[in-house]
Amino acid sequence: MVDEPLFDLPVPPPVTGLPEVAGGWPDEPVARVLLDSGVPHLDREFDYLVPRALDDGARPGVRVKVRFGHQDVMGWLMSRGSEPSTGAKLLPLRSVVSPEPVLTPEVRDLARAVASRYAGTVADVLRVAVPPRVAKVEKALNAEAESPEATGAGPDDAAAAAAGARPDPQGRFDWTRLHGAEAFFGQVAAGEGPRAALTVPSAHGEWDAADLLADAAARTAEAGRAAVVVVPDQRDLDRLCRALDARVGTAGYARLTADDGPTPRYRAFLQLRRGLRRIAVGTRSAIWAPVEHPGLVAVWNDDDTLHAEQRSPYQHVREVALLRSELAGAGLLLASTTRTPEVQRMVESGWLGEFGVDRATIHAATPRVVSTADSWETERDPLLARARLPQAAWKAAREGLEGTQGKPGPVLVQVGRSGFIPALICRDCGTPARCRHCTGPLGFPDRTASARHETACRWCGRREREYSCPDCGSPRLRAGSRGVDRTAEELGRAFPNTPVLSSSGDHILSTVDGTPALVVATTGAEPVAAGGYAAALLLDGDSQLQREGLRTPGQVLSRWFAAAALVRPRDHGGVVVVTASQEDVVGALVRMDPPGYASRQLAERRELHLPPAARMAEVSGPLDAVLSFIELVELPAGAQELPWIGPVPVEEIAGAGAGAAGSLGAAGEPPRHRALLFFPYGAARAVVESLRAARSAASARRLTDPVRVRIDPVDLP
Repeated sequence: MVDEPLFDLPVPPPVTGLPEVAGGWPDEPVARVLLDSGVPHLDREFDYLVPRALDDGARPGVRVKVRFGHQDVMGWLMSRGSEPSTGAKLLPLRSVVSPEPVLTPEVRDLARAVASRYAGTVADVLRVAVPPRVAKVEKALNAEAESPEATGAGPDDAAAAAAGARPDPQGRFDWTRLHGAEAFFGQVAAGEGPRAALTVPSAHGEWDAADLLADAAARTAEAGRAAVVVVPDQRDLDRLCRALDARVGTAGYARLTADDGPTPRYRAFLQLRRGLRRIAVGTRSAIWAPVEHPGLVAVWNDDDTLHAEQRSPYQHVREVALLRSELAGAGLLLASTTRTPEVQRMVESGWLGEFGVDRATIHAATPRVVSTADSWETERDPLLARARLPQAAWKAAREGLEGTQGKPGPVLVQVGRSGFIPALICRDCGTPARCRHCTGPLGFPDRTASARHETACRWCGRREREYSCPDCGSPRLRAGSRGVDRTAEELGRAFPNTPVLSSSGDHILSTVDGTPALVVATTGAEPVAAGGYAAALLLDGDSQLQREGLRTPGQVLSRWFAAAALVRPRDHGGVVVVTASQEDVVGALVRMDPPGYASRQLAERRELHLPPAARMAEVSGPLDAVLSFIELVELPAGAQELPWIGPVPVEEIAGAGAGAAGSLGAAGEPPRHRALLFFPYGAARAVVESLRAARSAASARRLTDPVRVRIDPVDLP
């Protein structure tokens, strides 16, 4: 028996969501728009209609303005289609902000991958990836393209810029000293995407880091592919630009950094987007440079904390570079004077290759390292335990300034703290001096304050002249640590008639000449000396290593390697004196063996299931909000047995009035708490997606205060 319908009713036509308009809709009338909003539950594309009047300008990658709710909001036109994804009534685009398609398909896909890896929103990633629009820059570039004669940019200049580089034999780096380097660049030229790590034994002279990076970028451009080079800070960028000026000329590359201001940054961005430059260099945000046909992504010193983004979703340049090289099929080069456990893990797994440097080359390029804690120095210096400048350090500085072992030159003195006397303790009982208002550490900010016995709190800034120890009542104080200013003053007395230069804080030197001088610098602020330093004194080693933190030994060692890389080779009298007693860390410096130490660190963390042997997520915020968020996280099958650690109160030390762990903030806010989740790489994709879904659910429900979610943060203690 055949079933027949009871009623023969007409079938309604399918709902397309396209209303009738005079003249009809253009081809592909549906625009899929991502709102420029960091709200997690709005992290998806919405359908809008493209009026015929906006058809020409509404291309994928442009900025648009749409109506959402009861207000106009900015958004990104991600793609266009012929059919809507919903049966709801669609609204038309309000306007096209600019016809410039600033969001390339490659950067769009990379932004999605980064948001997925870090449990963030695509809009937050794009806010970092694409600089703010500057309309006059677009008009100026359009005018140059239409009439190059009027603007002075001739066709030969444009062709030279598009070609990438003017070969300069004098500026080429000698890659034959690195095993595997020539094969690496051969693969890049062939259109492949090789991946390699490089630990350079020195960073000046024949091993100058800027020359190395500039030549790598130039060779890639000469092969017809684009290069992206990212360095940690402005000083490194200035040196790299000088090397590129000599190697390819000013028209051969574009410089991307927020420190240059919005107009130069947007101009460089558009030059890359339009294919006028093949080499992009810059600081953190340059990893998103919209180059055509990327062939090389290079990152210098991935251990530097400046590579970690401070805005949501808190991505790291190294991880973005890994994703970009994989998605674009580009080569990847992670170069540094040290080796992080994260890079070592990829090398040991075989995912990342390695440029080999033989021991003879390392020995010839590095200085001699002296440890004041070994038995030889201990027996000959009876005051070693109490002296901040041991006899071996004083002798190395004197010989370097006078040229006893080689040509006279500057001597680098690396200290761990800035300021004058950043920490004070009771002279009688040794109790650390704390502010009675916020419990912050007390110190003397300058020489005048020290003479007046006027303490200053490093947290709230309050100053007082009458201090008494809460334990013993004594008013007497002594220095718990000495900063760069006090060190410079003491060295000035120890080495009379010798210039003393200081580099720290707001006054950071980029370079110094080769004349004899004492250069006192905090870690990370060491200037480059012409011809290299005659000696380097690494002070306060034990105090730096005593700081709490899983990454502390590795970070201290990386700063030592960075300083040692600026010293002349041992054959030219170069020497480094380190004042620390932790044998495994000091031993790695003496042997000049960054990969070996990173390998041992990685092995220890594998036993303990700690990063980078495992992935980690941090959830922080008010206690109730953190607990509610954890309840929303639905871990995937196989990962449900993973335990949350915490939540526990975290100490807030940034900002005035911030107190100890669990105390109220300056505005009376509840104390912040933190919970950690460790999970294996095999379950990482599913776990991060569950965290991302929980963020979206918590945002939509608005039941508690928002929480901060970070994946693999590098600044946890």
